[in-house]
Amino acid sequence: MATEIRVPTLGESVTEATIGKWFKKVGDTIAADEPLVELETDKVTVEVPAASAGTLSEITVKEGETVEVGALLGTISAGAGAAAPATKPQAVSQASSPEAASTVKQAAAESAKIAGDAGAIEQRSMPPAPAAAKLIAEANLAVDQISGSGKRGQVLKGDVLDAIAKGEPSQPAETPKAAPVAARAPSSGDDASREERVRMTKLRQTIARRLKEAQSTAAMLTTFNEVDMSAVMALRTKYKDVFEKKHGVKLGFMGFFTKAVTHALKEIPAVNAEIDGTDIIYKNFAHVGVAVGTEKGLVVPVVRNADQMSIAEIEKEIGRLGLAARDGKLSVADMQGGTFTISNGGVYGSLMSTPILNAPQSGILGMHKIQDRPMVVGGQIVVRPMMYLALSYDHRIVDGKEAVTFLVRVKESLEDPERLVLDL
Repeated sequence: MATEIRVPTLGESVTEATIGKWFKKVGDTIAADEPLVELETDKVTVEVPAASAGTLSEITVKEGETVEVGALLGTISAGAGAAAPATKPQAVSQASSPEAASTVKQAAAESAKIAGDAGAIEQRSMPPAPAAAKLIAEANLAVDQISGSGKRGQVLKGDVLDAIAKGEPSQPAETPKAAPVAARAPSSGDDASREERVRMTKLRQTIARRLKEAQSTAAMLTTFNEVDMSAVMALRTKYKDVFEKKHGVKLGFMGFFTKAVTHALKEIPAVNAEIDGTDIIYKNFAHVGVAVGTEKGLVVPVVRNADQMSIAEIEKEIGRLGLAARDGKLSVADMQGGTFTISNGGVYGSLMSTPILNAPQSGILGMHKIQDRPMVVGGQIVVRPMMYLALSYDHRIVDGKEAVTFLVRVKESLEDPERLVLDL
């Protein structure tokens, strides 16, 4: 008996995946629960295990192809031998008379026409997604003026938000022709032979699209400050050994920064909000995304309810998420629901940057390299370990005063870490 291999449910809002890699080939013997194929979604990479032991008898989708949830990927036959491939149906024999042949041809033509008409109707009748339909009604937009990016041109929530940001008309109007995409200039013969063309992974395509959308949609602005890391570094040096012994995890900087951010978010809730149509949604919780660089690209796993955690609990969760990200084992749930993001470019040596928002969030904090610099303290020039901080924010929600105040509060907490313990 054959067992089908199908694309599993991949989580909320994830409807398709790209075949990244087959770990087995047709004819290979496999064990139950052994990984068979790697799927790349726009959020995470997922391995599909074998539902039963047997032999991989068929692969129906090749590497690099895109499939929807529930699609057939292949089959497993019971026992050691591969199942014989199913025979293709025989072609219809030639009719015994001209009249019969004519009837067969006419029936085939009618079937093809019906199928074509049905496909065209299906493509034209795809309604907007429920969330998109709600926004369209609230904003009094004309649905036929919104370009859909979903399956078969379905209008999604993000499409409507883009239309609102661009000021699309509410009454039907002639749809302008899309501007042609500029083709890449051909390389010279000598250069072309030394180039390598590699297809972008699903994750990299999504990263590129989301970052560009954030720049196009949000009124993004960045404000800077600097923090003296002396107090945090002294605290780490004093307690790092006993901390690791008690909690089983190293005491890093991310615990302090995450805790400082959650304190500042309580005082400046606009930085923890997002726009939904013409409404602002304020989050009375802090799910902090921590950007992690992996071989396949940047991912942002989320420390949920970080505002309710101790520094030790935050460090443990960040350690778990970081390890899962590097091993490609993050779940969809690990990636969803973030309300604010922290990006640490300092681990790569970055001195200063302007991080891009992780839409639909309204704020992202950029950490950077700690560098000894001369500072004036009490009228004296002293050397202190300093770090530049950058807060990129959506100016549609967050005013300049709020952004600067938020960054000052983070700075104050880090320069006097006892404030984090005393909740000041």
